[in-house]
Amino acid sequence: MLQYILQTIAFQLLFLLVYELFLKKETFFTYNRAYLLLTPVLALLLPLLKIPALQAAIPAETFVMLPEVIIGGNSAEIASRDLAATPSQVTPVINWWLLIYGGGFLFSLGFFFNKFRILRQLFAHKPVMTTAEMKIVEVPNSRLACTFYNTIFLGAQLSEKEREQILSHELVHLKQRHTLDLLFFEVLRIVFWFNPLIYIYQSRITALHEYLADAGVVKNVKKQEYFQQLLNSAFNTEDISFINQFFNHSIIKKRIVMLQKTKSKSTSKFKFLILLPLMLAMLTYVSCSEDPATSQEEKELTAQEKIEKIEAIFGDGTNLTSEEREEIKAILKTVSPQDLEKYSKRGENVQVQKTSSSMGDVPFAVIEEVPVFPGCEGLGSNEERKNCMSEKVSEFVQSNFNTSLGKELGLKGINRVYVQFKIQKDGNVELLGARAAHPALQEEAERVVNLLPQMTPGKQKGQEVGVLYTLPITFNAGE
Repeated sequence: MLQYILQTIAFQLLFLLVYELFLKKETFFTYNRAYLLLTPVLALLLPLLKIPALQAAIPAETFVMLPEVIIGGNSAEIASRDLAATPSQVTPVINWWLLIYGGGFLFSLGFFFNKFRILRQLFAHKPVMTTAEMKIVEVPNSRLACTFYNTIFLGAQLSEKEREQILSHELVHLKQRHTLDLLFFEVLRIVFWFNPLIYIYQSRITALHEYLADAGVVKNVKKQEYFQQLLNSAFNTEDISFINQFFNHSIIKKRIVMLQKTKSKSTSKFKFLILLPLMLAMLTYVSCSEDPATSQEEKELTAQEKIEKIEAIFGDGTNLTSEEREEIKAILKTVSPQDLEKYSKRGENVQVQKTSSSMGDVPFAVIEEVPVFPGCEGLGSNEERKNCMSEKVSEFVQSNFNTSLGKELGLKGINRVYVQFKIQKDGNVELLGARAAHPALQEEAERVVNLLPQMTPGKQKGQEVGVLYTLPITFNAGE
């Protein structure tokens, strides 16, 4: 979920940057309105899309975990601790993130209903004109001028000339249903109250509504008179973000500047084509990215579920349909070779395509000739060199890891660290990243992996290639 939220915010930020840099100053107001309404929805949907064709075109690097390295304890002790933490004995943990989100959601919802309370006070005044399409309500002792859906609110203190121009302006808001746009962003503000970009989106479309309405008015009114009206009118409005307000301090100047702009050239519409490569880049990123695994057990569970699904499709192993075979092929592409070694069903000859990335990097699990750790050169088989590699890496990490960190940091219990690295084509180790609950543990794991010696590089089809690893480290800091 966190990855989805971060991707959504990142995509919305990119869309907003495109608007600010290329589209904001153009006079294609209708196109810009569509852009501002469409792009936040696209940002919500794109992280959910994973296109197989893009995954095949740019294969993702696959990291397979090395055996777990135990520091400061033994595997039996840690296993017994994990086993002791059964669901029946675990004390329920309060989900603080959910509580914070719920609190923000309820506050935003309450703030929204308070705006409706203010709006109801305006509706309490009697309308002075009602038709099938609109209603005009006069507000006593006020210079208010705003619109909500099909109702226009006008202050009783406005002069006749002011009313005439303001009414023309507000009718554009009414006919183009600008209120629906603002209510749409109000809903987004409630659900995604923590996302500041939603507020920026709403601000931008509010200004755009005013540009649209002003453009409609000056078709029938002289611009200079309209400018004078904007500058001389008093400002007295309620702060309700989902009504269209004629008098708005923050955008009066922008409205005047936009009214004086020369109409944008038709060729400027090609700027909207920036969306195509931008969306393609987003889809490629989403299709080729994977959620990081939190444990080896989770990965094995996922693989087991895939294997069980294959078995369910096979049934008694006879008379498979073409659709069933295609589904099996799709599943097999996501199952590692080790899992397939465990799977054998009624003589079916199942092949798995082993792919390498465009950079020539392959996972440790499928490499034909694994990298050789110093001291493992004399072993004959690939499997023996794999096991020796795992043992040597484990011994190296155990002997070099600073076990005094537990006391220095005041840590207790089991602390897990995950490190990703690559043995390059020249045999040198390249650190790709690490994650741990405590930054100091992450730094220590990175330091130790950077100390790994140069190795004999791995080979695939006779050529030296980079080989990818994920190393789980379990640090037992004690009680």
